[in-house]
Amino acid sequence: MIASNIFRAIGDFFTNIGFLPYEWLRNDVSSWWLQNTFSWILAIICMVAFVYWMGQLKKFKNEGTE
Repeated sequence: MIASNIFRAIGDFFTNIGFLPYEWLRNDVSSWWLQNTFSWILAIICMVAFVYWMGQLKKFKNEGTE
C-alpha cells in the first residue's frame, strides 16, 4: 500500500507540476527555437555530466583505485 502511494505521488508530481513548463510551451509558444531551448539545455547538461563522469573513471583507473 505504501509503495503504491509513493509511485502515485511521484506520478502526480510530474503530471501536475514537473511538466507544467512543457505544457505552457506546447500550448502558448509558437517559436520552434524557444520550444526546443529546454531540450537543448538538458542535452548539453547531460553531455557535460557524461564527459565529467568518464574523466573521473579514467582518473581512478589510472591511479589503480576502484
